[in-house]
Order: sequence, then C-alpha cells, then structure tokens
Amino acid sequence: MLNLLRKLFRILKRITIMLIKTLFILGISGATILLIARLVTAIHSKGRIYTVEDVPNERAAVVFGAGLYRDGSPTPVLRDRVQAASELYFQGKVEKLLMSGDNRFEDYDEPTAMKNYALELGIPEEAIVLDYAGRRTYDTCYRAKEIFGLENAILVTQEFHLPRALYICSTLGIESNGVSADLRYYLKRSRFFWNTRETLATLTALWDVHIAKPLPVLGEFEPIFTEE
Repeated sequence: MLNLLRKLFRILKRITIMLIKTLFILGISGATILLIARLVTAIHSKGRIYTVEDVPNERAAVVFGAGLYRDGSPTPVLRDRVQAASELYFQGKVEKLLMSGDNRFEDYDEPTAMKNYALELGIPEEAIVLDYAGRRTYDTCYRAKEIFGLENAILVTQEFHLPRALYICSTLGIESNGVSADLRYYLKRSRFFWNTRETLATLTALWDVHIAKPLPVLGEFEPIFTEE
C-alpha cells in the first residue's frame, strides 16, 4: 500500500511539474505576442504624433469617444480630446471635427456630449459632424472612410491610444497623423489601467484589420466634404 502511494505521489508530482512548465511557456508566449503587437503599432506611429501647433494641416480631425459620467457629461479624458480638437480648429489646422462615439443606448450618447462641450468652447455648430456608431476605435476609423469619405485626417486622442488608432486608420485607408490630448495629469492607477487595456486592445486591433475584418454598423454615404 505504501509503495502504491509513493508511485501515485511521483506520478502526480511529474504531472504537476509538466503543467507548471506548460503554463509558464504559454504565459511567456502570450506576453511576447502582446508586446510584439504594441511594438508594431509603436513603430508605425513613430514620427506621426504631434502637438496642436506642429501637426500638418488637414481638412478634418477625428475625435474618439472616451466615456461619459452617469449624468451624461463627458469624462475628463473625453473633455481633453474635445478641447485639443477645438484648438486645432481655432488655429486653422482643420475645417471640420468628426466626433465619433457610442450611442447604442438611449441614455448614453457620447457624440452629443462631445458636441455640446465643443459648442461651450466656441466651436461653431457647422464645423461639427457627429458619428453615432463609433462603438470602437476600429468602427470609428472604418466609418470615417466608408461613411464620411475621409482619406486624410488628424486623429485626436491620448498618447496611450494614438498608436493603435493611427495603425487602424492607416490600414483601413486613412492617411493620418495624431495629436496628443494629454492636457492634464492623469492618476497613475488610471494610466496603468489604460495601458493594460490598450495592450489587449492592440492585439484585437491587429486581428481585426488583418484577419477578421468585421463590418461595423454602416449606412448611407454622407461625405463630410463634397467636390465643388
């Protein structure tokens, strides 16, 4: 009986060691894939991220949604994006602001919140275009080209998000540069959360643009600019 227990113990020990080794290899492999994904977008975005003052002029800027409070007002991150985009307009860098966000639910309307804040900042209503189906970065970029007819644009979002946004838009056919909307100090825990999430989202983005190629919500062609 004792010998049998010893044999079972040795078998269990070997199985446990094998499982630990397998999990370790899978963990290293997964981390490597995630880091490579971030590296790909980082390399692509090198030299494409500017300040408001330095970015080359384009006719339109794309402003990405970034969440609302329960009362429907924009979060500080979203306010910074709208404010940075507004500065582009005031400095004559762009003619139009395409504000793209999520509006899947009746009580959650990112584009309208973005527009209202832009109006408060002094942006004229005729310079604002709303995209109510920008549920994800991929959707925003896809619709900017296929629905709103943009082939060139300035992308406005925080620096942690810009590499992914630039990569997606460029891959989907929009030549783009980015403007950082980091206009304030963000808490370390917030930055840690955003970068962790961004690592996973970047891998998903590469899958979407190169393999899955999902179709977002589409509709009629509504070009922001029409040829005279």
